[in-house]
Amino acid sequence: MPPLFSTLEEPQQDLSYLPHWLKALERHLTQDAPEGDCSEPAFNQCHLRNWYDFLSQIKGQPRRQQLEAVNRYANEKPYVLDMVNYGIDDYWAIPKEFLFHGGDCEDFALTKFFSLRWLGYPDDEIRLLILQDTNLRIQHAVLMVLDHDELLVLDNQSQQVLAQEKVRHYVPLYSLNEHQWWIHVPPIVR
Repeated sequence: MPPLFSTLEEPQQDLSYLPHWLKALERHLTQDAPEGDCSEPAFNQCHLRNWYDFLSQIKGQPRRQQLEAVNRYANEKPYVLDMVNYGIDDYWAIPKEFLFHGGDCEDFALTKFFSLRWLGYPDDEIRLLILQDTNLRIQHAVLMVLDHDELLVLDNQSQQVLAQEKVRHYVPLYSLNEHQWWIHVPPIVR
């Protein structure tokens, strides 16, 4: 994968530094399965069938159409702070939780990540990116996807899938996939 936003990337092997990510991966594997009684009013695993049905419908489409559809699908959910949903400052929701409750930026990115993995995208072509939004002066999360040598940004702040060159107000902090993570360092300007 080319460098994200022209940063220098320092690969890290030990994912134990990212406990929110490890817990989200574990919960995704154990809880994001379409089982249960769909007639119950309380959200349960059966309700994930809508997500799986959506993914099945776009499985045969060209990659760019899949990326746009996944971005739109997740972006339809409401933005809700973790404190409102879970009573804590930072919680990484898996699709089952996000699709029912909505979520904050990393929850959008996680659902997009797991959607693309379900569609067959290799782990080394997608990364969850935690960054600094210099316009809003806050930390933010997006999903980065490599598509035909072009890095694309799937962002809950944009309905469009954008080439990273078109997004100038993001400064990467760290990124991750299922097996590794990277610290991002701005390049030295001479």
